[in-house]
Amino acid sequence: MMVIDLAMLRLRAQLLLRRAGAPACLAVALLMLGVAAWAWAWQQRAVAARLEARTMPQPALAVAIVAPPATASENLARFHATLGQQRHVEQQVKQLFDLAAKNGLLLAQGEYKSGYEKAGRVATYQVTLPLKGSYAAVWQFALQALRAMPFASLDELSFRREQIADTQLEARLRLTFYLTDSAGEAP
Repeated sequence: MMVIDLAMLRLRAQLLLRRAGAPACLAVALLMLGVAAWAWAWQQRAVAARLEARTMPQPALAVAIVAPPATASENLARFHATLGQQRHVEQQVKQLFDLAAKNGLLLAQGEYKSGYEKAGRVATYQVTLPLKGSYAAVWQFALQALRAMPFASLDELSFRREQIADTQLEARLRLTFYLTDSAGEAP
């Protein structure tokens, strides 16, 4: 067993202090105080975190209920529910003319063609419109038309400008309306 001689330890500390000088001893003492303060602050944060974890209510585990995937017949029913009504096609064309006027476009007489797709059992109504106006107005019109009639598809949009300096351009827009002849009834 080793016996610690306090007198010897004190003598060595005094010799070390005299060799190092007062500024070095002060720096070592400040360093030791800084390390002690950092350790104390770290310990306090750990204690606070443990207390907060104890007092916070534990969130209940949410059970995710996953709906079964839609069947083909359900998907088909949703598709038919979004179709437009064939009996309102004139109103939908009028709505296109109103949107064109709202966007400041000149709209000449359009071309209209109706059809029927046997495979999908839906009626189609194709509308081709020649437009004159600014590029931004034509795009605005096309986007508003698609928002107003979610059963329509934008099949063609082409632009033509006679001269580079022209601010007005000619555009050709072709939409197809997908329609049903029954009032919201799936075939």
